[in-house]
Amino acid sequence: MKFEDYRTIAFSRRNRVLTVTLNRPDRLNAVDELMHEELSQVFVDCSRDPDSDLVVITGAGRAFCAGGDIDWMQSAIDVPSRFEKTTREAKQIVYSLLDCEKPVIAKLNGHATGLGATIALFCDLIFASSRAKIGDPHVSVGLVAGDGGTVIWPQLLGFVRAKEYLLTGDLLSAEEAARIGLINRSVDPEALDATVDAFADRLNAGAIKAIRWTKMSTNIALKQIAHSAMDACLAYESLSNVTSDHQEAVNAFREKRTPVFTGE
Repeated sequence: MKFEDYRTIAFSRRNRVLTVTLNRPDRLNAVDELMHEELSQVFVDCSRDPDSDLVVITGAGRAFCAGGDIDWMQSAIDVPSRFEKTTREAKQIVYSLLDCEKPVIAKLNGHATGLGATIALFCDLIFASSRAKIGDPHVSVGLVAGDGGTVIWPQLLGFVRAKEYLLTGDLLSAEEAARIGLINRSVDPEALDATVDAFADRLNAGAIKAIRWTKMSTNIALKQIAHSAMDACLAYESLSNVTSDHQEAVNAFREKRTPVFTGE
């Protein structure tokens, strides 16, 4: 795809830095079917872009990405076969992030939850506004965190702490996430743009090829883990997609109430 063909993602340039902006601000950049499809392609296009050496991904408005759009979730419940396409795209999102030779910086201007957190955590560096929160609340909507969360959280935090957050769906403040090593830095909201710009410029002033290939070398082990686990993780998520608890969570979200889970 050409960058101008994207409908839910916007692009801008500063020198040789390409900024990718998730652009559904009225829905807190929640991922719908079209955005999911575009996310499965965008990092391939960024990697091939001849006019940039580094990529920054952020969100429009007050959120980075609020995870999956609730209407899209309902459509997958109504027509479970749609999950086959979602599964293919979910793997491509993760794999294309890991395969992108250019450094990718996640700039968390606001909350990053669910798939939003997964995208951020598979980036090479993560800088967040101190007002942002990050977490993977898949279980809170009756789903397995199969789109990459169960792969990346243990690698960053270790298994015990990762399970605490994956099994509860609790969100962390940016300050806490930085303290425990989930993200790189939490900064004042007013300083976020300047902090990311300065770091991007520092990398782009370095030995570009050495930096790219160091990233790729570091990602080898993570790619092996992702490729060995993603099919099973997504299979479990597809099973949870047709549970009564997931439908109850979707209903509760729409009705603005607490879900009552039955384990079915």
